[in-house]
Amino acid sequence: MSTAYQEPAGADVTLDELYQDPYPAFRWFREHDPVPWIPAAGRYLVTRHRDIVFVDTHPEMFSADEQGSLVTRVMGHNMLRKDGAAHDRDRRAAEPALRPRIVKEHWTPRFQQNADDLIDGFIENGSGDLFRDFAGPLSARNLAAIMGLRDVADQDLQTWSQALIDGAGNYADDPDVWARCEAASLGVDAAIDAVIPYLQANPDGSVISAMLHADEPLAPDEIRANVKVFIGGGLNEPRDAVGVAAWATLTHPEVRRAVEADPTLWRRVFEEAVRWIAPIGMYPRQTTQEVELGGRVLPAGARLGVCAGSANRDETVFERPDEFDIDRPPAPHVAFGGGPHFCLGTWAARAQVAQIALPTLFRRLRGLRLDEQDPVRLGGWVFRGVLNLPAVWDA
Repeated sequence: MSTAYQEPAGADVTLDELYQDPYPAFRWFREHDPVPWIPAAGRYLVTRHRDIVFVDTHPEMFSADEQGSLVTRVMGHNMLRKDGAAHDRDRRAAEPALRPRIVKEHWTPRFQQNADDLIDGFIENGSGDLFRDFAGPLSARNLAAIMGLRDVADQDLQTWSQALIDGAGNYADDPDVWARCEAASLGVDAAIDAVIPYLQANPDGSVISAMLHADEPLAPDEIRANVKVFIGGGLNEPRDAVGVAAWATLTHPEVRRAVEADPTLWRRVFEEAVRWIAPIGMYPRQTTQEVELGGRVLPAGARLGVCAGSANRDETVFERPDEFDIDRPPAPHVAFGGGPHFCLGTWAARAQVAQIALPTLFRRLRGLRLDEQDPVRLGGWVFRGVLNLPAVWDA
């Protein structure tokens, strides 16, 4: 549960404070200064739900193609940092592999096999870290399949993903983070370059294959940049959703009883988990003109941090927003963004987490419970989730 945030406000907020627990500061901002300037991040933070919806649905005023974007620096110029026709072209090329019907018929059986294989490998241990042993490798294995990456180890993909998302949030300009990013980028490039000739000759249902064989095919450098985006958000988002949702279920007995009685409620658990702790908590935008937002006049070229993590706890939209409650009245969270940049992997994430990972985990690990000797830790604000999930079960 978040604690009360004490003044002083925006100018004195540190990145470490936001990493440890951003929600007290977000709550204060929403009430007193909804678009504060944060020197430590070098941008204004957009913290209210209605302002974030406005930003997402007015791309002509709030560009995704931010100058000096860390995401572009780390991954190359990708669909996440493009607007208009350039964005639409990249998105159309990748989209066929992620349509709801394809996810249901092609990917969901693979997700189930991957989940069962992983659990088979540790179920007899009777204990383990489910973040390290299940949520991370499952997300990596599923993502490798969806992308069309062959012979890439789960751990390599997780290492690359963490390095890329650390770089995308490296507002402290840590040189060690940049070094890890460069190594990860080279690793991803090599994996993509190794598979392109095969997929050129042997099209399949993967994202890389779709981009190669689109009506407007993407060039290799465009494929590399976009796959890096998928490796970042497409791995950490389902991983962190599994971790947070499992932790929430294990600490809310009424929720566990409900899903055990009616497994269709796992979908509600998933949606509430990504609202409660948004895996992608902040994404950047830049104003294209002078605009008033949240009572503040922003000049053209202003750099923004759109805080989905704050919007999803906006008291004007969600009752008791700091509580995890799968029975709360319906309200639109923004964990998947909105407008033209609405998350392309939404249906895949819902399938692998709500339909497969969570019900399989709780069904197969009898007597699953948290390890009381090792507390669960959370961290992050640009990306946020559990950092460990130590658990025990009846082997």
